[in-house]
Amino acid sequence: MFSVGYYPGCSLEGTARDYAESIEGVCRVLGIQLIELDDWNCCGATAAHSLDQELSVALPARNLLLAQEQGLSDLTAPCALCYNRLKTAEKALKKKASRDPLAEGEVPVRVWDLVEYFCQPSILEELARKVVRPLTGLRAVCYYGCMVNRPPKITDAQAWENPTNMDRLLETVGVEVLDWPYKTDCCGASHAVARQDLVIALVGKLLKRASDQGAHCIVVSCQMCHANLDMYQNRILHQQGLTMPIPVFYFTDLIGLALGERSARDWLKRHIVDGEPVLTSVGL
Repeated sequence: MFSVGYYPGCSLEGTARDYAESIEGVCRVLGIQLIELDDWNCCGATAAHSLDQELSVALPARNLLLAQEQGLSDLTAPCALCYNRLKTAEKALKKKASRDPLAEGEVPVRVWDLVEYFCQPSILEELARKVVRPLTGLRAVCYYGCMVNRPPKITDAQAWENPTNMDRLLETVGVEVLDWPYKTDCCGASHAVARQDLVIALVGKLLKRASDQGAHCIVVSCQMCHANLDMYQNRILHQQGLTMPIPVFYFTDLIGLALGERSARDWLKRHIVDGEPVLTSVGL
């Protein structure tokens, strides 16, 4: 049995409940106990640091201090934005502690991106051992987005321009992962509210390249990326000369299918682009 502190973030209790359910389902099968942080607060996401720099660090820092008080040495965040802000607070607290050895604020809590946490050798071995339905025949491109690996001085990512950890996870469950050059391009994130035209242009480029690459689907680990890639395809397909929509799955959706998790098919029903035709076409 594995156990890890869990910071779900605001979205996973609202619009991304499907992602939350898939994470919980997959962790249940793999024997990973998620210990949700008590009394956690919003991390400020991408909005806070454009308005108040001090508050943008204080919000995620409070969560790290709570984790320390609750005896959690590891804390994972599935949301790329939350992960980025928690890592920013981690760096700020360590910097503060290094300047004053007597200062409070040193937080011995390791912050994990959920994909990175799953890629530990012991969990990869457990995943490989529990696959009951390899996703053979399914071709995918992994889309990491721009927040989970960059900037490397915050995330400590070793391959921030060409990450491969999600690729390894999907290959473990039998997916054929295609290389492509847009792994870490931006999807526009929350600009979908103020500059939808911008998001549609950025996402259109991603969908077109994924299609040209021969991918059946795009796989993500960020609910904001998922929303942008999934929601606007009706408007984008014609602009990009595409004839078929491209399903967008969370990596936990596909792992759940491979593990035979009984609820996995239900998670997919909340996505806007129906993934069933693609899965059926490859015998899944």
